[in-house]
Amino acid sequence: MMTSSAWDRERGVASEAVRRASRVAVAVQAELAVESMQKQDRSPVTVADYAAQAVICRELLHAYPDDPIIGEEDASPLRAGEHRAFLPRVHAVVSAEVGGTPEDVVAWIDRGGARDYRPRFWTLDPIDGTKGFLRQQQYAIALALIIDGQVTVAALGCPGLPFDTDASTTGTLFTAVRGRGTSVQPLFQEAEARRARVSTVDALPRLRMCESVESAHSQHDQSAELVRHLGIEADPVRLDSQAKYGLVARGDAEVYLRLPTRKDYREMIWDHAAGALIVQEAGGAVTDIDGRPLDFTRGRTLAENRGVLVSHGPIHDRVLAALQELRI
Repeated sequence: MMTSSAWDRERGVASEAVRRASRVAVAVQAELAVESMQKQDRSPVTVADYAAQAVICRELLHAYPDDPIIGEEDASPLRAGEHRAFLPRVHAVVSAEVGGTPEDVVAWIDRGGARDYRPRFWTLDPIDGTKGFLRQQQYAIALALIIDGQVTVAALGCPGLPFDTDASTTGTLFTAVRGRGTSVQPLFQEAEARRARVSTVDALPRLRMCESVESAHSQHDQSAELVRHLGIEADPVRLDSQAKYGLVARGDAEVYLRLPTRKDYREMIWDHAAGALIVQEAGGAVTDIDGRPLDFTRGRTLAENRGVLVSHGPIHDRVLAALQELRI
């Protein structure tokens, strides 16, 4: 059993917030016809994105009213024109979980509107892997607390990820505190957490790699070239969201590679903060594809990093060397 620490309250608040947001997301999938809007970057956003952000920001507001939150969504599309028609649906699913008026819901969503780095802040992706959500496949709710540039507490809810190898329990919650390891437990059931640990596989041909489903999110052709170069025999497993971090953390995969799709592309912090700590505290390694630590001091983006390499550790340097040899 883990001993008490200064971050136990933060871990507990983050876990409960992610559990509640996960219930909301599942309710949207089960009971509502999922309709998507288009954000300015043309990626889909659903009622679940807004509802999950509202629920988590509400929980953080009550527990830590002075903490800024850098989140993916803002409520402006719900206030204007045709998008306003979605607000009653967002309010309905949020109020069923935590109460509140439509005005409360909009205000909670906008709590995630911080943009700049602070010594202490949270970063949130309410539905990481929106396309996976729409396909009824893998997605995640990702929340992390960053202190002085270091991810310190993380909670990652994966509603569609089986907890057991026999898939008898669906929904997995990963939590981590810096220096205290990663825990994994069922997302929707009360059960004692168990320690998550990375794989011990060290033979290159036996490595299992996971990558994004969407080719727009990573260079699949270059990933395939790397697989051939390293002599990895298994085909990559493709799934959406930071659930890939969860697979590495609990030993179901050894490598997760995210290659930039264009030279000037930079990752968003909410896409990696929670997952990075969860893998590192399970014994793995996380850097960019040039071997540099992820820098969470640059606001909303990983502005000083190029791509992301996640591994169980022993072969991390070998994969970095291969990336350099292939000039990726």
